Amino acid sequence: QVQLVESGGGSVQAGGSLRLSCAGAGNIYSRSCWGWFRQAPGKEREGVAAIYRRGGVTYSADSVKGRFTISQDNAENTVYLQMSSLKPEDTAMYYCAADPRPCYDIDYFVAGSYNYWGQGTQVTVSS
Repeated sequence: QVQLVESGGGSVQAGGSLRLSCAGAGNIYSRSCWGWFRQAPGKEREGVAAIYRRGGVTYSADSVKGRFTISQDNAENTVYLQMSSLKPEDTAMYYCAADPRPCYDIDYFVAGSYNYWGQGTQVTVSS
């Protein structure tokens, strides 16, 4: 079983930065794909970034490209989402997800592709 725990959410003014962390525990494969998703009230869950744990290849959605960066610390089995130049429309609950398959074998921005999820961390950006 795999457990994911997010942290680092909070409230920030527009233009500010936050770094989210996703710590993993359990039987996590080195070839796994990890993703960050967000969901605002009344909206569908949206994939914003993903990383293939073996080699660190990253993928970013157009909506956050140039502002959000996904990275990993293999020693800590943790994936990060560095968010900069935050906008009010970035306000959402942010979720970490993991799947034992490589990113190139799944639709990495589709929530249904992932087997494991964290509990979420709230990000609120005020104007």
